[in-house]
Amino acid sequence: MKRTIVSIAALLVFATTLMAQVEQPSQITFQGTGLVTKDTTLGSTSQRSTKSGGLLVGYSYQFNSWAGVEGNYGYTRNTQNYFGSIGQSSIQADVHEFTGSFVAHIPVNAAKVRPYLLAGAGAVVFDPTDRVTINGAAQQTRAAFVYGGGVNFDLTHNFGVRAEYRGLAFKAPDFTLNSLNIDKLTHLAQPSVGFFVRF
Repeated sequence: MKRTIVSIAALLVFATTLMAQVEQPSQITFQGTGLVTKDTTLGSTSQRSTKSGGLLVGYSYQFNSWAGVEGNYGYTRNTQNYFGSIGQSSIQADVHEFTGSFVAHIPVNAAKVRPYLLAGAGAVVFDPTDRVTINGAAQQTRAAFVYGGGVNFDLTHNFGVRAEYRGLAFKAPDFTLNSLNIDKLTHLAQPSVGFFVRF
């Protein structure tokens, strides 16, 4: 009797494991993004970033029908403008985004449509270019919280289109200059669209 119970339990575990496996667990994404950063103000000092377009590439792995992880790299170039008692200062910078997220896949009854939610953390690196109106600006890295969601639309067995929204929260950059330090969180809205390859 015990053998029969153990055999049935093993069969159920094995069958459940097979059903939970994802046929193509890996996915590479290439997306064009828009970046809009919220203005930040403290007292008489304010910081504004120009709107910009960028690139976002990523790799994700799906463990089962509902859970996975994803890593992304993003790039844009924009200008950080500061206004206050020091007058106006502008720093153009290359902005590099590195994030890792947990991805929750949402089951739906629509073929070839795969919605998801994500949450994670990472870093945003601000690297000044030669177009700087204030001396002493240095590269700076800010820790970031990332959240968002989107939909993968399967066009073929292993190729499709992705539409996504990501939000990042991080401390406003000051390029290590005390005169530009606002010491407040800002928010970056990052809508994107692109394509993916599954394998």
